[in-house]
Amino acid sequence: MTEPTAELLQGTLDLLILKILTRGPEHGWGVAQLIQQRSRDVLQVNQGSLYPALHRLETRGLIDAEWGVSANNRRARFYRLTPAGRRELQRATETWTRFARAVHLILQPVWEPA
Repeated sequence: MTEPTAELLQGTLDLLILKILTRGPEHGWGVAQLIQQRSRDVLQVNQGSLYPALHRLETRGLIDAEWGVSANNRRARFYRLTPAGRRELQRATETWTRFARAVHLILQPVWEPA
């Protein structure tokens, strides 16, 4: 069986980014690294998906960005969750949890015919 890849991540990337930013401001590469670490290397976000998602979230007012200096002394944009982003994270988490529970119910070994 193949590992979950872009299909799963594409539908949940915004949610994952918002959750990572609850830790505090982070630059794009750091967001990608934290997603990979927290998922125990199951989810890997490439730049072609990450930066459009960050731009989309910023356009929607869910995150703010400002220039700063990263730990390796490079100039980088740091992203921060806005109050609207916190509300969206709550809403999206509830939706995702409800969806995951529904899928889990269908995957249960006991199946009664309709």
